[in-house]
Amino acid sequence: MVDDDDAVRTMMSLTLEHKGFEVVSAANVTEALKLITTESFDVLITDLHMPNPSDGFAVITAMRHIQPKALTLLVSGYPDVKSAMEAILLEADEIIVKPFETKTLADLVHDKLITPKLAVQTPKERVAAILQRCTSGIVEDWLARVKKSKELNYVSLSNQDRTGYLPKLIEDLILRLRAPNVPGRESDSICSAAAVAHGKMRKLQGYTPAMLVHDSRILQVTLFGTLQKNLSALDFSLLLPDVMTIADEVDSQLTQAMESYMGDVRKPAAA
Repeated sequence: MVDDDDAVRTMMSLTLEHKGFEVVSAANVTEALKLITTESFDVLITDLHMPNPSDGFAVITAMRHIQPKALTLLVSGYPDVKSAMEAILLEADEIIVKPFETKTLADLVHDKLITPKLAVQTPKERVAAILQRCTSGIVEDWLARVKKSKELNYVSLSNQDRTGYLPKLIEDLILRLRAPNVPGRESDSICSAAAVAHGKMRKLQGYTPAMLVHDSRILQVTLFGTLQKNLSALDFSLLLPDVMTIADEVDSQLTQAMESYMGDVRKPAAA
């Protein structure tokens, strides 16, 4: 059981032990992750805020991928938790809203263990596959975020002109993510014709350099938001290097677009 409130943690532990459960408790995410990776558990009960919002989500996500058969229960003090945390429903078996009686919690755990739900194994995907599958949604989400930006809306454009080379930029990113990974060597950024064209187009459309940077930043936020929406499908074994590649490739695309925008495109040397 994981909770940063000492009194709550003690009370819940005593109640569960009285009901016949063996309880191991942790006061924070770090302690919880150490326990999850070194010991085996049938049930995880974790608070959501410890003290940061979504700390509990990190604990549940780790348990789901390290000990997928364990029952996971999320505790939150927010009455509107079911609408605010829809994504967590993909990871947690049950959401318990404070205040609640500890006896009720113990009974719930008992009932859930007696009649466990059938685990549905979600096929795991690499980041590149998720981005490929969600490309149209990424473009739509990016456009929605851009339309909320006062800075970018100083320039009036149609949706088609606004998105421009975005699908091709995403395609180039996916190509790099799928490039063969040589151990001990980082993959090289792609020389993107789309990024060069993107920079020239934005200059003609009246973008400032700062707007071009903001444009790229929104893309990166949208890409990571897409991965968050697909957490249950992610192959976590390669998530970190893929995330680093996304950050590097989006930055490389911005650099190439900026050079094109400023009229300083590097030409490839003749062999």
